[in-house]
Amino acid sequence: MEKVAIIGSRRVPFVKSFTHYLRTSNQDMLTACLQEIVTQYGLSGERLGDVALGAIMNRSTDWNFARECVLGSGLDPHTPAYNVVRACSTSLDAAVQLGLRIRAGQIEVGIAGGSDTNSDLPILFSKQFSWKMVALRGARSLGERLKILASFRIRDLSPLYPGIVEPRTGLSMGQHTELMVKEWGITREAQDELAYHSHMNAEKAYQAGFFKDLVFPFKGVVKDAIIRPDTTPDKLAKLKPAFDLTGKGSLTAGNSTLYSDGAAAVLLATESYAQSRNWPILAYLEDAESAAVDYVHGEGLLMAPTYAVARLLKRNNLSLQDFDLYEIHEAFCGQVLCTLKAWEDPAYCKKLGYDAPLGSIDRTKLNIRGGSVAIGHPFGATGARILGQTAKMLQERGGGRALISICTAGGMGLVAIVQR
Repeated sequence: MEKVAIIGSRRVPFVKSFTHYLRTSNQDMLTACLQEIVTQYGLSGERLGDVALGAIMNRSTDWNFARECVLGSGLDPHTPAYNVVRACSTSLDAAVQLGLRIRAGQIEVGIAGGSDTNSDLPILFSKQFSWKMVALRGARSLGERLKILASFRIRDLSPLYPGIVEPRTGLSMGQHTELMVKEWGITREAQDELAYHSHMNAEKAYQAGFFKDLVFPFKGVVKDAIIRPDTTPDKLAKLKPAFDLTGKGSLTAGNSTLYSDGAAAVLLATESYAQSRNWPILAYLEDAESAAVDYVHGEGLLMAPTYAVARLLKRNNLSLQDFDLYEIHEAFCGQVLCTLKAWEDPAYCKKLGYDAPLGSIDRTKLNIRGGSVAIGHPFGATGARILGQTAKMLQERGGGRALISICTAGGMGLVAIVQR
C-alpha cells in the first residue's frame, strides 16, 4: 500500500475580509494557488489523477468550481476535479479523500485545496422572490404574467446575506463558544494569552523566512495581513466582548478569528511518483478521523475534535503526548482551551471511551508558527494551510509526528496525523 506523501503547499496571503481582495472570487484565488504549484513542480500540461477543492461561501453558479479552477491552472484539461465541502475542515477533508485514493492505488498524484471570501458574497433574494420569478417564467399568458407581477412587494427585494449561524439553534459560532467557555471555566485572560502567542509566533515565523515558499504575493499583498506584531496582552484586554452583548462575555475580536479571505492548496503523491520526479517529500499524511457532537441537545458545538482525536489515538495505539507538534485550529482561543481542558477531565474522557484522562499537551509545541487567530481563517482554505504548514515544520525539524485538529460548523470535527 502506497504512503501519502505531502510534496508542497502554496497559498495566497490571508487578509481581513472587505479589504485587499474586493471583487476577487474564490476561483480567482484558488486558480492562482494551482498555477503556483504547476509552475513550482513542473506540471504544466500534465494530467493529474484528481483535484479536490472546496469553498463554503460559494455561488450557486459555481457548481463545477473545482473543475473551472483546473481549466485555468495550466494543467492538462484531461485532469478531473470535484468539489468538497465540510465547513471549516473542507480542504483537509479534500486531502484526506485524495490520500485514500492514493493509498488504494487509484491515483498517483493530486492536489487538494480550498478557498473562501466574504468580499465576493453570494447574496440572494428571498424565497418569495425566487418563487415568484419561477412562476413568472412558467406563465403562459399575458394575464397570468401581469397577475404575478402585481404580487411582487418591496420586501421581496430584500437581500439575504449568508450568516455563520447554526440553523437549528439560531446561535452564531461565537455565541456557542461563549456557552462552551462558561461551561469549562475558561477565563478571558487565558484566551487573550493564547491569542497573543498566536500573533507572536506567526510574526517570528515571517521574520525567520518560514513562509517564504508557502505564501506567494497576490493582488499586491505579500504577507498575511491580519498578524499584529505590535499587539500586547494589555491591548487585547481592552477589547470589548464581541458575541455577548450584555458585556459579560469573554470572546473578543482579539481572541477570535476575523472574517478572512484567502486560498491554499497542497500537492500530494505516492512515494514512488515523488521519487520518479525527484521531488523532496516534506512529510506523510498517515491517518485521519472525523466526528460530530449533538450540539442541539447541549454538547459544545466545537467539541467534536475531542471525540475524533480519542478514536484516532486508539486506532494508532498512541497517547496524546506522543506528538512533537500540535496544530489546533483557533476558530476561537476559547474553543482551543475547552478542547485541551476536556482531554484533562476524567469524567469527560469516560465519554470518549477512556478510563483515565487523555492528559495535557506541552503548550510549547502548540501552533508554534502561528494559528488561525493571527494568520486568518478563510473557511475552506484553513485545512490546506495547516496541512502544508505542518508538513514544512516536520521537514524543518528533520522528523517527528504532528496532530492536526480542526473544529467545524454543524458540530463536526476532522483530525489527522502527519509524520516524517
